[in-house]
Amino acid sequence: MNGQPRNEMKGSEITIKCLEKLGVEVVFAYPGGQAIELHQALSKSSMRVVLPRHEQGGAFAAGGYARATGKVGVAMATSGPGATNLVSGIADAYMDSVPTLFITGQVPSPLIGKNAFQETDIIGVTRPIVKHSFLVLDANDLPRVLREAYTLAGTGRPGPVLVDIPKNVQQQRCTPDFDAPAELKYYNPDPKHSSEDIENVKRLIRAAKRPCIYAGGGIIAAGASAELVKFAESYNIPITTTLMGIGAVPFDHPLSLQWLGMHGTVFANYAANECDLLLAFGARFSDRVTGNPRTFAAGAKIVHIDIDESEINKNIHADCSIVSDIKQVLTELNAEPEPKEYREWFAQIAGWKKSYPKGYRRDEKRLQPQYVIETLSRLSERKAIIVPGVGQHQMWAAQFYDYTFPRQFLTSGGFGAMGFGLPAAMGAKVARPDVEVINIDGDGSFQMNIQELGTLFVEEIPVKMVILNNQHLGMVAQWEDRFYNHNRGNTVLGRCKGANGIPGKNCDGCDGYRCTGRSYPDFVAIAAGYGIAGRDVFSRGELEEAINAMLAAKGPYLLNVHVGYEDHVLPMIPPGGDYHSIITE
Repeated sequence: MNGQPRNEMKGSEITIKCLEKLGVEVVFAYPGGQAIELHQALSKSSMRVVLPRHEQGGAFAAGGYARATGKVGVAMATSGPGATNLVSGIADAYMDSVPTLFITGQVPSPLIGKNAFQETDIIGVTRPIVKHSFLVLDANDLPRVLREAYTLAGTGRPGPVLVDIPKNVQQQRCTPDFDAPAELKYYNPDPKHSSEDIENVKRLIRAAKRPCIYAGGGIIAAGASAELVKFAESYNIPITTTLMGIGAVPFDHPLSLQWLGMHGTVFANYAANECDLLLAFGARFSDRVTGNPRTFAAGAKIVHIDIDESEINKNIHADCSIVSDIKQVLTELNAEPEPKEYREWFAQIAGWKKSYPKGYRRDEKRLQPQYVIETLSRLSERKAIIVPGVGQHQMWAAQFYDYTFPRQFLTSGGFGAMGFGLPAAMGAKVARPDVEVINIDGDGSFQMNIQELGTLFVEEIPVKMVILNNQHLGMVAQWEDRFYNHNRGNTVLGRCKGANGIPGKNCDGCDGYRCTGRSYPDFVAIAAGYGIAGRDVFSRGELEEAINAMLAAKGPYLLNVHVGYEDHVLPMIPPGGDYHSIITE
């Protein structure tokens, strides 16, 4: 080794070896000047390296990998613009409690703070959106730091952790101690509840006449879906979930009210608000669920169980709170269940279901987005992992695909990041090659990371893509229709804009520059340019054959499904409103 002691290694080599020893199998990594040493070490690694076409794509892919498996997803980038391109993916992982490790190259430590080329204080930039961060100034610290970072990311309430490594530290040679223990003196990832806590919950259940379970993404993160279903069945209590909790309970379970919130079912929102005991398990009372927090479940006693103490009483006051692992709590509650009948309560819920059934106003003449997803659900036999972008299509995907298992619906919930769908689906498919992974996207969201088509082709990642193409930023346009007198404020994506974004009467006869007579851009042609097969779908009659062709394809495949922009996601609770103000028409 050029005169160096045989047991000495570069910091970059130590970094990669540490990841291998921690059990990392895949790294989504984009190279650059301050990360070149890391990539030289990666080139000799047993880990799979997936090269995204943009660092943001790599960050979302790492999140998709983690969401699909519960394992820590790993992404890597260079300093400066490479590091800042990770920020949306880091924030997304933070908001949804996704176990992720982000490693960035940094300028040499003597240049830090001197505005060196491609220098950014990524520690400072990301401080509000990480669980923890590390700036490593000595290669001898790498084994301990990486062990701590990996442990922090994947335990307790999961989340993103950042490790920033200057280039001179990557080049520094030392003899590593790979057995160096983590030093997390004040970290308590597994808080314990007491027998008194369990009895308090049971006491409240005994007194309740209208109980309701409100389950969040923490159920899935804790691997507690089976325990949740057993609890609901044993105590005979209906369940509604958050958007992040979709899949924790099969949609067709007799006790399932599906999901609540701004675009959740009417009967789920009524049950959560009209109950006299709300059992909040692994949920954080997001504003998209509560609406006006002053009126949310106003007449109910509230039990809040979460592993993160900071969530207790943050948004909604809890009458009984437990800081613990929800799986452990449910296991104890299930040991000696106390079921009741609740005939009047279930009759009331049945009445809400009859008065406000789940569905939409069908138009057999049009290719409606809801119908597309219903058909996809049926033809995929409800077995695919669905990864939407963000917008109307995201809500329709949550409403009209029939989910049956946890980690089946992977979505950017808290951060709502457009551009999430395609790269997250890519990461999910790398993690779960045994399952069909389908990205349901909108034409706006899809274009934000469209370059990852190149990654799908080169890396042979067979993600299927369904674009619900309405030539609009659909969700914002819906708000314009509902609250801004239909005025279009830069929400039309096509070239045919007409007055105020509305096509004129002679749209097909425009001047040839602003209107092509077809949707824009041509996604099928773009996919073909990346070597990916696809087809357009314009009518109901074409849809089933096209979906079957997509599902039968061995590689990645894109369906560009042309839908109108007239359809709105309903039901809808107006921002700042409550369940009394639900819009259903």
